[in-house]
Amino acid sequence: MTNTANLKNIYAEQVVPALMTEFGYKSVMQVPVLKKIVINQGLGDAVADKKIVEVAIKELTAISGQKAVATLSKKDISNFKLRKKMPIGVMVTLRREQMYEFLEKLIRVALPRIRDFKGIDSKLDGRGNYTLGIQEQIIFPEINIDNISKILGMNITFVTSAKTDEEGYALLKAFGLPFKNAKKN
Repeated sequence: MTNTANLKNIYAEQVVPALMTEFGYKSVMQVPVLKKIVINQGLGDAVADKKIVEVAIKELTAISGQKAVATLSKKDISNFKLRKKMPIGVMVTLRREQMYEFLEKLIRVALPRIRDFKGIDSKLDGRGNYTLGIQEQIIFPEINIDNISKILGMNITFVTSAKTDEEGYALLKAFGLPFKNAKKN
């Protein structure tokens, strides 16, 4: 059995029954699910140096296990020396098996490697989705510290089917995301 099946089985066997009793759902289909994980890196310096985008694509592809794509600017902004359709970021969207693999790697390996780690904030967006900001890509085991030219941060967004923040929080907490403190309503 692979790692993927591990988190997926935990969801089916433990998370679903726990959330059904906690929120009083009548059907298994009402239980919120993790739809996708979107990893995004904004690269402001890419305007001056095109190689940054290529390096970021390689790193994000290694971290996520899926090919990352460059995001392009939508309009010209002269103050930032930015032209329309210039690459200014990198993103990847994970679903199904790769999403569970990445989530497990994030919870079990990457987050504990953060210096002075005390947990992550418990602020959701109002619709049950959560975005986690990471300052350094070197917390992931796939990144070789010796080959790093620039420390880059990233945003990891967990998109759920939850209707409210407390349902989304309960789902992510059940998956094992290390939140700092209890949810404040």
